[in-house]
Amino acid sequence: MADSAKIPGQSTASPAVTGESAERESDLAQHRPSGPLHTPRGDTTIEESVVQKLAGIATREVPGVYAMGNAARRAFSAVTERIPGSQTNYGNGVSVEKGERQAAVDVSVIVEYGYSIVEVSQAIRTNVIRSVENATGLEVLEVNVNVTDVHLPDDDSDDDSQPQKKPSGRLE
Repeated sequence: MADSAKIPGQSTASPAVTGESAERESDLAQHRPSGPLHTPRGDTTIEESVVQKLAGIATREVPGVYAMGNAARRAFSAVTERIPGSQTNYGNGVSVEKGERQAAVDVSVIVEYGYSIVEVSQAIRTNVIRSVENATGLEVLEVNVNVTDVHLPDDDSDDDSQPQKKPSGRLE
C-alpha cells in the first residue's frame, strides 16, 4: 500500500517536513518577538533607570549593606539630598546593561563590619535577581558586586568629631 501512494522521483517525507516547516516559520513570524514584554496586543519597554532603581532598592534591603557607590558619588549624593525637594537617588552605585529581554547589573557597596562579604554578596544577587525579574519580566543574567569599603563602627564617631579636631592651619 505504501508503494502505491509514492510518486516517482519524490520522497514521502520531504513534502510533509517542508509543509510543517513552512507552517512553523509562519507561526514564528506572527509571534515574534514574544515574552512577557512583547504581546500580540502591544510592547512594553522599560528604561535602564527603572531597572537601576529596582536593583538599588533591592540591594539596600540586604542586611550588612551600609551604603552604595564609591566615596565621590556618596559625597555628591549627600549634597544633593540636602536640597529642598530633592529625592533620594536609589540608583546610586548601580549600573545596568539592558537588552529587550535580558539585563546585567553591577552594584558598588560598602559592607558593615562584622558581616560576611560573601554572604552579603550572595544575598544581594538573590534579592536583585528576584526583584528585577518579578517587577520587569527581564531575565537577569548576572549581578556583579563590587565591595568598595568596609564601614567600621568607629567611622561614625570620627565623622562627627572630625570637623571639631580639624586644625585651623595657623600657628598660635
